[in-house]
Amino acid sequence: MKFQSKKTKKMEIVRILIVDDHQLILNGISDMLRPIKQFKIVGRASNGEEAIKKALLLKPDLIFMDISMPVMNGIDATKIIIQELPSVKILALTQHEEIEYVRQMLKSGGSGYLLKNSKKNEFIEAIESVLSGKHYLSKQISEQMINDIIANEQDNDTDNNKIKLTRRETEIIKKIADELSNQEIADELHISLRTVETHRRNIMQKLKVKSVVSLLKYATKHNIINFK
Repeated sequence: MKFQSKKTKKMEIVRILIVDDHQLILNGISDMLRPIKQFKIVGRASNGEEAIKKALLLKPDLIFMDISMPVMNGIDATKIIIQELPSVKILALTQHEEIEYVRQMLKSGGSGYLLKNSKKNEFIEAIESVLSGKHYLSKQISEQMINDIIANEQDNDTDNNKIKLTRRETEIIKKIADELSNQEIADELHISLRTVETHRRNIMQKLKVKSVVSLLKYATKHNIINFK
């Protein structure tokens, strides 16, 4: 472990890479951490692809990783970096509060999830936690995950039978998530427009949803589609 608590006299330098596509965030995090002697900002990147190159070149101890960025998102970049540098700790630093983003970031190898509106002391706490081998979740995210677990338990109590979708229905939901029109879906799947319309109607009835938004919420919750 590189960084140790204030009670420890000798502290090693923690090399940090910051990844975000907004200059204001890059400057803000740098300005906040620079006064702390144990932290050294060794590099910056503005997208996932650049983050991979900088990580392999600089080999930082810790990476603050934004999620929504051009060229390549932070989740995909995290997965690749962890494959190449398994010892590096990656903390998501994002404005996204949706639990699905948290799940995907952790599944990709991230060590923690921090919101951009977090206070300085929470940044320090997060760094200490992940460098000691633990995972860290922003306090706000932790509360949401607890509420999500409770809600899921209540859903299971009222409906123990998960609705089964056919392979074709699943394909069509994914195409809807990609914002394809009915005609575009028909062309890609080599079926008629009327068949697509019938499938959509059956899907909505089967899942008891009345809008595309509700349909995509269900699909996300049940891992039919994933955020990118």
